[in-house]
Amino acid sequence: MISDKKHIRQLAAIFHARGIEDIVISPGSRNGPLIHTFVNSGKFCCRSIIDERSAGYFALGLAQALQKPVALVSTSGTAALNLAPAMAEAFYLHISLIALTADRPGYWVDQGENQTIRQNRVFSYFCKKEVTLPLEESEKELWHAGRLINEALGIAMDKVPGPVHINIPLEEPLHELQEVELPEVKIIRLTETKRVMPESETGKLLEIFNQSERVLILAGQNRPDFQLERVLRLFAEKTGAVVLHEHLANLNDSLFCSNVGALIASINDKIKNDFQPDLVISFGGAFVSGKLRQFLRNNPPANHWHLNLSNHHQDTYQSLTRVIDMGPARFFEQILQIVLPQKRFFHKLWKEREHQINRLRDEFISQTDFCDLSVFQHIIKNIPEKSVLHLGNSSPVRYALICDAAKEVDYFANRGVSGIDGSLSTAVGFASNSQKLNTIILGDLSFFYDSNALWNNYAGSNLRIIVVHNGGGNIFSMLKGPARSPAFNQFFFTENKISAKGIAGTFGIDYLKAENEKELENALQNFYAPNTQKALLLEIFTDAEINSETYRKLFAKIESSD
Repeated sequence: MISDKKHIRQLAAIFHARGIEDIVISPGSRNGPLIHTFVNSGKFCCRSIIDERSAGYFALGLAQALQKPVALVSTSGTAALNLAPAMAEAFYLHISLIALTADRPGYWVDQGENQTIRQNRVFSYFCKKEVTLPLEESEKELWHAGRLINEALGIAMDKVPGPVHINIPLEEPLHELQEVELPEVKIIRLTETKRVMPESETGKLLEIFNQSERVLILAGQNRPDFQLERVLRLFAEKTGAVVLHEHLANLNDSLFCSNVGALIASINDKIKNDFQPDLVISFGGAFVSGKLRQFLRNNPPANHWHLNLSNHHQDTYQSLTRVIDMGPARFFEQILQIVLPQKRFFHKLWKEREHQINRLRDEFISQTDFCDLSVFQHIIKNIPEKSVLHLGNSSPVRYALICDAAKEVDYFANRGVSGIDGSLSTAVGFASNSQKLNTIILGDLSFFYDSNALWNNYAGSNLRIIVVHNGGGNIFSMLKGPARSPAFNQFFFTENKISAKGIAGTFGIDYLKAENEKELENALQNFYAPNTQKALLLEIFTDAEINSETYRKLFAKIESSD
């Protein structure tokens, strides 16, 4: 039995017809018609997550794993607001989340009703489309609702996907049910065409490219894409262009350069002119490295082309000269056919520097005490091949990017907005629909912040959680400013002495810990033992002062290298 409300049945029918089958539901009464219809129709895969903030990130991870839109169902008021962090992350990562927020009729807003806020545009700055459905159910209102729903879903599933918000005012009674099927509905579909660059534009780009002896390709955060990796290699081989990426770009070819932060840190004033590009071609999400941004802002190229399908003018390096409305694989395939071969001196320069810095890094870490840096080096070497690695924000993602990439491992992180608040929930959501082993590495503050990620039935045996417990917000020890302040310990670092063991026990997750290298080696063997029947949590304790001192010494050594 499903809701008696016609526009709710219509909404569910449109979802089903468009192949949107995964629904993450948080409990409530005002959203009862949605719950009754999605769950009882038998057409959808519904998951129950109590905490709306966690539910939003869970849905984000699920959408990444599925590569399909996922809907969120919440009740009204602050419940809807708690979806905002995940909606913002989805906006900047271009993930299709569909927020379905139940609401009271508009005439009760600001009239002292319970759980009622000005809800119709709460995500307006970080979603691609917001609509509020009509309250009435006449034939004309149902036509209007159908058009709004189709429009919102079409935008969510566009060539540049992203989150949308469908706000749904509902009259009482809310829980009247009928023994009916979902109705026949009209679907408004979008016909897409392939982009091909006109010959006139190709000629202009070709002239600039052939005059540029130092070409730097910046591959930002991206899903694994074997076609893109193949064409980038062919392009780099032919042109001598340098392909620079972090592990989150999921490119693994040895021809490319990946240790971005350390590599850029090693480029001092004496040699910076040698590494300054004439042309930068960028695509994908943001880089973690702030040093890269500063280097290119201080040493700008003559030309910077940014590839994206939304015509967004993203001038990160303050040198943007052209926005190209094409995906990267298609762009490089087209221009590869006509570009002239180039000398490889620029590529050789960058690769030799990277090899030098990587040797220096490995030698340095081999001589350090037990600390975050050595811990990450050890973890990365032990992560099983053909698995998925999720990285928490602040220091974990930065430590992981200093190390070489784990072999045949897909990298993910919430680097759209880069908050610490939802990394665990995102990983749980992803792992819930993944056939691979999923590991997440995050800090102690991030873990405790998002511990409600484990308050559900979806943390399965393919999930491994590593909490690097360095006693607080270690990222602030890496920064020169906060570490000098008398307010540092209480208000920046926010010292934490609470162990994750209690939370692991609360949620029935097996717990391991390590406080030195030997314990870590033994723990990792058990942590990744085959045929494990439950999710596991490994907590690694390190010393905050040793961590910050070691990190600063490493980069001081890199910056002073010849």
